[in-house]
Amino acid sequence: MIRKTAMATARVEQPARSPGAERATPGALAQDGALAQDGARGWVMVGALFVCSTLVFGLIRSLGAFFVEFVQYFQESAQAISWITSIGVATQQLCSPLGTALCNAYDAQRVVMAGGFLASLGLILASQARSLPHLYLTMGLTSGLGWSLVFTPMVATVMAHFTRRRTLALGVGFTGVGVSSFVFAPLFQYMLDNFGWRGSLLILGGLSLNIVPCGALIRPTRKKAPPRPKAGGKADNGGGGGGGASAFRSLLRRVYRYLELSLLAHGPFLTYTLAITFFNAGYFVPYVHLVAHGRQAGYSEYRAAFVMSATGAADIVGRVAAGWLTDLGRARLVHMLTGWTGLTGVFIVLMPLASVAGSYGLLLGFGLGYGFCAGALTSLVFAGVPEIVGMGRMVGALGLLSMLESVGGLLGPPLSGYLRDRTGSYITSLVAAGCCFLLGSLILTTLPHYFSWTGPPPPRPPDGDGQEERQDAGAGLLGSPASGSTNGTASKDSDHSQTCLA
Repeated sequence: MIRKTAMATARVEQPARSPGAERATPGALAQDGALAQDGARGWVMVGALFVCSTLVFGLIRSLGAFFVEFVQYFQESAQAISWITSIGVATQQLCSPLGTALCNAYDAQRVVMAGGFLASLGLILASQARSLPHLYLTMGLTSGLGWSLVFTPMVATVMAHFTRRRTLALGVGFTGVGVSSFVFAPLFQYMLDNFGWRGSLLILGGLSLNIVPCGALIRPTRKKAPPRPKAGGKADNGGGGGGGASAFRSLLRRVYRYLELSLLAHGPFLTYTLAITFFNAGYFVPYVHLVAHGRQAGYSEYRAAFVMSATGAADIVGRVAAGWLTDLGRARLVHMLTGWTGLTGVFIVLMPLASVAGSYGLLLGFGLGYGFCAGALTSLVFAGVPEIVGMGRMVGALGLLSMLESVGGLLGPPLSGYLRDRTGSYITSLVAAGCCFLLGSLILTTLPHYFSWTGPPPPRPPDGDGQEERQDAGAGLLGSPASGSTNGTASKDSDHSQTCLA
């Protein structure tokens, strides 16, 4: 009875909140427990992530079906056409920190909805293109900017709804990439046959609008707003200027804080970044040129598209298998990453040799191997960043890594298109893409303590960081298999790893 009376008194004496005392913020747990953990609401967001991953990376990886149509219509070289996908991928990766900063400044709901609108707008405008630069601006820059505002905020939202089943939730949400790769390749070919490339892009623009209601499903958590200035005082507007200029400067400061530019002098981080940049240079080449290669080898449009569908199905299995093998903790993550990337490069090199031999079965088999290994490596590729730089610098490192690796995504497909123009076939292009993976794997072996079974010592925290980061840095994501990190810290970071090479 006394306890009930005390609780009632506390409720009565609690001061009323003034209007505007709180504002919505994304990707963080509310102090009053507003987000239910591992509940039904979280699985609704997993479904939204599934749709968004389908309409972002699934669509990007299936745009190769349009490649031959664009070459024939615009009468341009393969290199020039390849820039369309490259600009879109590079913009998505380069602007990912911007999407995160906008979420911190406003809320994930509005950012994702705006991103869905931009992605759709770019494809709709591209359907009316009269020249190749028009496609660069629409499908490349406009849709790419929209994709950058969608993917990472949706991942952060799902992570905020789960604790125990976070890895499973992210895995289910990301299967949209593989499923869409399996479905979109023949679907896009059917659309091209019946509606042409203009009608097909218009349909894809309409489909991309489904991202908007997915973003509307996000329920922003709430936290206390910063205190208002006292009466008679001046609000801090960032050093003068209007409200718009102040907001822009605040946004730039958020982006700068999100990045760890001091890592540009961090040797192991630069080595790791260089390896991933090479991976990124070769990753999208098969998705851009494999269908065109199959058609050039004499296979029908649908048989060539089916190879791409098969790689998408194998991609799903590879993601699940890699996660299961990593959780076993039998080998260091960096060794497993080296193995998957090396095998990916080997399968890409073998695919054109199967076409030379005139065997569709071999081409399909090598495509399945490529899809499996490519799906496996995407689950691991960024999970090693925390051990290299420490947990305290992990977020900034991932943002900087996304920006730097975009160079590979930007230059890879155009370079392969240039090789096709020079040689007259896609064989050299695919071999070069495979060599990018093999070279990146060799670069990984130059990391400090790579050949140690127990892994390197914890990274030294930057000056000014406390004991908390030293403890976090010792989690050992690339360390000893017995460290147990695969079930704890590693799961959180491997979740974030899939936002870039998806």
